[in-house]
Amino acid sequence: MGIPGTTGGMGKEPLMEAEGFKLSGPFTHENLTLFLIHGADRLVGKPYRTLQEAMERQEVIVHETQNIHELAIENISDAEIYIQSGDIVKGGKQDRVIAVDFIAPARSGKLPIASFCVERGRWRERGQESSMAFSSSLLQVPSKGAKLATRVSRSQQEVWAKVAESQHKLSRVLGEQVQDEASVTSLQLTLEHQKVQARTEEHIQALSSVLDNKPDVIGYAFAINGKFNSADVYASHELFGKLWPKLLRASAVEAVSELRPDQQFPQLKAEDIKAAMRDAQQGGTSQKEVSPRVRMVTQQTEQNIYFRTHDRARSEAVVHESWVSAT
Repeated sequence: MGIPGTTGGMGKEPLMEAEGFKLSGPFTHENLTLFLIHGADRLVGKPYRTLQEAMERQEVIVHETQNIHELAIENISDAEIYIQSGDIVKGGKQDRVIAVDFIAPARSGKLPIASFCVERGRWRERGQESSMAFSSSLLQVPSKGAKLATRVSRSQQEVWAKVAESQHKLSRVLGEQVQDEASVTSLQLTLEHQKVQARTEEHIQALSSVLDNKPDVIGYAFAINGKFNSADVYASHELFGKLWPKLLRASAVEAVSELRPDQQFPQLKAEDIKAAMRDAQQGGTSQKEVSPRVRMVTQQTEQNIYFRTHDRARSEAVVHESWVSAT
């Protein structure tokens, strides 16, 4: 049976094995199609806090360094904090996006973490916000192009270009400018725009319940306008569940920005998603030591890119796997 407001469902597409994972779906609302990824938990020991969770608990401080390519994160709690590439932090001298997956150990002291600016021009406090620290991390970058700019090309100019492109697309679809006068270049403020939130909420309301009563879901994949976009898998159902609202919102915003009235597009099947995932893992391999604790593996073909994040302190446990279409 499908989900109200969607097409597809668990009964329409059977569970399918793919490299140890099972896919179910599709679940579709307008031009956004989701597939759930099922699998066993791989995380042993105390669960991670997410960055959003830790900031809401005031257990972490994200410090402004006055370098747009680097912030400092300070975990002041006894928990371990998982920070995900694509997380936006609001405030400081410019809103930033975290460029890498990162783990902040308990009582970490200040640790450097790579970032890019997602707001061009401002270099002072905004309103009542602190110019030397960041106040929240509620959102993810809602654009495949921005993901690739931060994780592959690592180009600040390209990140700015993708932010402007997202703002332009959202303004076109919604019929009005969605930049905020307080800072017209701020992606964060655009995502807080009333019309952006209202239109995005339609997708969220239609699709947020697909996770209900499915304790083995550890990730998801999504397509926009009938084309594979991205997939993410996490070390546990609990970690994915914490990140799910932020991930779904980012997918929904991107879908809204790509809406085309009356456009017909093909309905992907689970096998199409698995094919893209397999393709990415056929590419050449490179590795990067993000920190003494975190190791990232990347594989890339002409069509797709695969990222895998390992936690050295937990026997090289794979915390996050991500597949992104390169086209």
